[in-house]
Amino acid sequence: MVQQNFQRIKEHIEKICARIGRDPREIKILGASKGQSVEKILEAFEAGLKIFGENYVQEAEKKIKELKDYPIEWHFIGRLQTNKVKKALKLFSVIESLDRLELAYEIQKQAEKLDKEVSVFIEINVAKEKTKAGIFPEDLKKFIEEVLKLNRIKIKGFMSLPPLYKKETEETRPYFRKIKELFESFKPILGENFTELSMGTSRDYEIAIEEGATLVRIGEALFGKRNYI
Repeated sequence: MVQQNFQRIKEHIEKICARIGRDPREIKILGASKGQSVEKILEAFEAGLKIFGENYVQEAEKKIKELKDYPIEWHFIGRLQTNKVKKALKLFSVIESLDRLELAYEIQKQAEKLDKEVSVFIEINVAKEKTKAGIFPEDLKKFIEEVLKLNRIKIKGFMSLPPLYKKETEETRPYFRKIKELFESFKPILGENFTELSMGTSRDYEIAIEEGATLVRIGEALFGKRNYI
């Protein structure tokens, strides 16, 4: 089932790209594997999916250890607690949810100890929702200026989760458009390695791709309902 779902999603993305004039190779699919079994992750991997995202360090650690022999690129996509940073930096290739300076300073500190550079996406709270993490658009410039002082952190992209609408996913389009505008406006500052725009999930990835996403996070449409393990 997972393999068929993955093929269906890939074909859908190809159709979207053909319609809007984008190269489907520009779009990366991330398997949002929170609450999913190692068996399902492996099924997706064998179908051709190479990037997976986890929300919780403890849950991810078990899976990553089991799958250590597979060339999987692991992204952390949840809210990262500062006391989990050291472990997260050992497990993940990318931290997609840099959302506060306290976290940036801890990443820098632990990266120095591990003698490594850390790829991050800055999480943007585009609708300024109180229940969500992320930097407000008007605070982004100052935040980026501070993060650029930290030599172990490499800003590779932006990530955002627009408001969730029950019925009309089209209502998310203005938010995706705003994120894309922010992305383009910071490109001159962040340089050629700043290439990724992570936005769009199972329910709205079509609109996200239309508005410029380079990475879409697909969970239920790929794996089915979560089985919390």
